[in-house]
Amino acid sequence: MSGTLVSLSVGLISVVISLLIGVFLGGLAGYFGGWLDAAIMWVVNVVWSIPTLLMVMAITLALGKGFVQVFIAVGLTMWVEVARVTRGRFMEIKQLDYVMAARLFNTPPLKIIFREMLPNAVGPLIVIAAGNFSTAILLEAGLSFLGIGAQVPMASWGGMIKDHFSYLTTDAAFIPIVPGVAIMLLVLSFIWVGNTLRDTTDVKA
Repeated sequence: MSGTLVSLSVGLISVVISLLIGVFLGGLAGYFGGWLDAAIMWVVNVVWSIPTLLMVMAITLALGKGFVQVFIAVGLTMWVEVARVTRGRFMEIKQLDYVMAARLFNTPPLKIIFREMLPNAVGPLIVIAAGNFSTAILLEAGLSFLGIGAQVPMASWGGMIKDHFSYLTTDAAFIPIVPGVAIMLLVLSFIWVGNTLRDTTDVKA
């Protein structure tokens, strides 16, 4: 139960961090275009080219071991996909009549981005958020398994598997298997929730 709280906390906070950064930068790139779009996408491509696990490990080691460092590190590596999808959706939406009408009335750009355009781009973002939630849970478990995630006495499913890995060949194999199954079920649950929310919020469907 304690491990569940840690995994859910890491997933939630990491997703919030990735959405805040990704939606803001992706929205600016998609709406304004030009040199701002090129600069933001250059940063996105650079971050995208670095393997996620290696970047998370590097950030975690730089910030230090611990629970807070894990969700900061994970959140700072998952925003690039959010930014790319947000940019693509905004480039489509800004051609619609209601956005052009808002521009004609000299509505402030940030108000157009976050009040008019963002609500119509939430469908894909919900799916990405659910996927990132699952990724964050897996990354936290992996980091804890490697010993650089949540530290004792804080419970972690990855740490439980690490501490009892040798039990797999004994009659007590269920000790490391149970947290592994819990990770799998939680990841599958959020993927299912994300797909369901996508279908529910899809206006075209």
